[in-house]
Amino acid sequence: MSFLVLVLVLWIEKFSALRRRVQRDGFFVGELLRVERGRQPRPWLTLAIMVLAPVLLLALLLHVLQPVAYGLLALPVHLLVLLYSLGRGDAKAALGPLRDAWRRGDEQGALHVAERDLDLRAEQPGELSRQVQGHLLWQAYQSFFAVIFWYFLLGPAAALAYRLLALTLEHSRQASVQALTGRLRHWLDWLPVRALGISFALVGNFVAVGRVMLHDLLNGQLRAEPWVVQLGRVADDIPEDDGAEQANQRLDSLWDLLLRSAVLWYVVFALFTVFA
Repeated sequence: MSFLVLVLVLWIEKFSALRRRVQRDGFFVGELLRVERGRQPRPWLTLAIMVLAPVLLLALLLHVLQPVAYGLLALPVHLLVLLYSLGRGDAKAALGPLRDAWRRGDEQGALHVAERDLDLRAEQPGELSRQVQGHLLWQAYQSFFAVIFWYFLLGPAAALAYRLLALTLEHSRQASVQALTGRLRHWLDWLPVRALGISFALVGNFVAVGRVMLHDLLNGQLRAEPWVVQLGRVADDIPEDDGAEQANQRLDSLWDLLLRSAVLWYVVFALFTVFA
């Protein structure tokens, strides 16, 4: 069923706006702030209420539905949970105004658009180009790759846990909750980041990516975001001193790299489903 759900998610993303209707975070954010206001900082208790409890309820629901009608009743639950667990917004579409500014040659306007739309601040156009490349790679990873990795490996409860942790980290106002959530998110990112790095090596510059990965493969302290950005840029042969002259072409090339990696993941998932 997992592979069928993954295929349906692609179809819905292409032809429907269902994801935007499913991804309503107002209730979760409101409850998170209410829980944080109502007690002294107890990060483990806050996460137990806001993350563990929904995940356990989902697991119980799926356990009840799975034997009914050969699992057909569980299929829409899988689909809706996975759609909710994907990242918010469209990473590529969000770059539209910035790419227009670059296309016009308006470097100053590009700096303002990046700060307004992407919350990226840079002093120089070349620096902005590198930041935007990193933004695209990280958003693609945390919005899609990490979610489908945990969904295929452990099911919808794991995908939901990943997204709820991400939402808690983004919206929490207590430093202790943010710190604990960040640590849990760090360890949830450890395995899918390395899986994405391997796929970058297979569809991009294998030697360069392998050189970077072998150096830090088992480093548990390495943060996920800078490593995803580094691996993506190395896989696409983007030099460190790359300027802003080919900014749009670089983004197109990175997007193609991400698409090739996504296709590779789906092929692996399909083969595993057939032969497992």
